[in-house]
Amino acid sequence: MDIHIVGAGPKTNTISTLSDDNKNCMLIGVDNGAYYLIEEELIPEAIFGDFDSLSNENLAKIKALVPHVFIYPPEKDETDLELALQWAISQKPKNIFIHCVTGRRLDHEFGSIALLIKFKDSGIPIKIVDEFNEMYVMNSGTHLISKVAHFKYISFFSLGNLIENLTLIGFKYPLTNHLLEIGSSLCVSNELAQDEGSISFSSGIALVVRSKD
Repeated sequence: MDIHIVGAGPKTNTISTLSDDNKNCMLIGVDNGAYYLIEEELIPEAIFGDFDSLSNENLAKIKALVPHVFIYPPEKDETDLELALQWAISQKPKNIFIHCVTGRRLDHEFGSIALLIKFKDSGIPIKIVDEFNEMYVMNSGTHLISKVAHFKYISFFSLGNLIENLTLIGFKYPLTNHLLEIGSSLCVSNELAQDEGSISFSSGIALVVRSKD
C-alpha cells in the first residue's frame, strides 16, 4: 500500500491521477488538502489541521465522511504536515508521496524538504511530487535510478554534510569518487545516458531532484 499526503499549498494536477489507483493507496488531507481531495471526489482516510477557516456545518460534513479526523490548535510545535507524516509512517506503507507542498510559500516548501531529511531513516521511501518535479533524500550507499520520460533532468545536492566519493554511472555527465560540497552546482541538470544508472557515495546525505521543463 502507498500513502498519498495532500498538503495545503497550491493545488497541483498530480492529485487528479490518484483516483486511478485509489483502491491500492491511502489518502491523507492536510488542512486545505482535505478540500482538494473532496473536490476530486476522493475521500481521505485521515485529515490533519486546525480547520479554523471552516464553518461548523462544513466541518461536521467532513467528519461524517472521513474515518480519522485530527484537529490541532494553530499554535503547536509541529506543522500539520509533520503530524500527518508521522501518522502515515506509523501505518507502515510501501511508499509515501507528498503533494501540494511546493510553490508560493518558500518557508513552507523548505520546511517540507526538511521533513524528508528528518524522516530519511524511517525505512519508507518518501517523495515530494508536483507536475514538474519529484524530490527525495538518499543516504550513503549505492542506488539504482531508472530513466522516466516525464522527468528528464536529475540533480544532486549535498545536505548538511559533504558527500564523499560520489560516483555516477550511466549518466551524461559521469563522476568518479567526487567530493560534492554544500552549495556546489556541479550536479545540477544531469541526465541518464541509458535506461538505468547508479549513484553511490560513502558518506553524507543527498537531495535528489528529478525535473522536467
